[in-house]
Amino acid sequence: MLENAVTMVLIILAINIIYVSFATIRVILTLKGQKYIAASIGMVEIVLYTLGLGLVLDNLDRIENLIAYGVGYGLGVIVGSKIEERLALGYITVNVISSSPELKFTKQLREKGYGVTSWSAYGMDGDRLSMQILTPRKYELNLYETIKNIDPKAFIISYEPKHINGGFWVKQVKKGKIQKSVEAEERKAQQEAEQIATEEDGRINAE
Repeated sequence: MLENAVTMVLIILAINIIYVSFATIRVILTLKGQKYIAASIGMVEIVLYTLGLGLVLDNLDRIENLIAYGVGYGLGVIVGSKIEERLALGYITVNVISSSPELKFTKQLREKGYGVTSWSAYGMDGDRLSMQILTPRKYELNLYETIKNIDPKAFIISYEPKHINGGFWVKQVKKGKIQKSVEAEERKAQQEAEQIATEEDGRINAE
């Protein structure tokens, strides 16, 4: 009896986690215009929803089933969000205001493959360089790190564009220039770390 009750709770929990994870991803895909993939996920989602809800409604006297249903729903939201973060779907538009218009900001970013539109701006403390940068979400953190390395005082704000067409950036992504730049930076960081480790080992051996 107890074994059956535990099994039922685990089934309801698993079904709801998967169902809500699918629902979260479906909503995100719908907002990003991926309607056919979202529709396919929706079909699986509704089957799982019906199964999970049916199990709970058939056993309304079992409070543990209701609790499992609620916990599964909450966990599903978290799992779905984590999956979406891993997939890094879509693109990010980043608006940057540099504290110094003298910095060769746009040149350095374009060399790394980012599409940059820049113009002169004026702030409370004088002239500024304002830029709009487009990047795939999977390179978002790399872009922030690059901006901070160039200008630690830069003001950064980002949002997701809904439609993208044409322009310099699309060509660069097709060429994989951003990916090559990120990989080169990772190799450089790894080489520097190995060099530091080697120097540290040499110093310890010398002592």
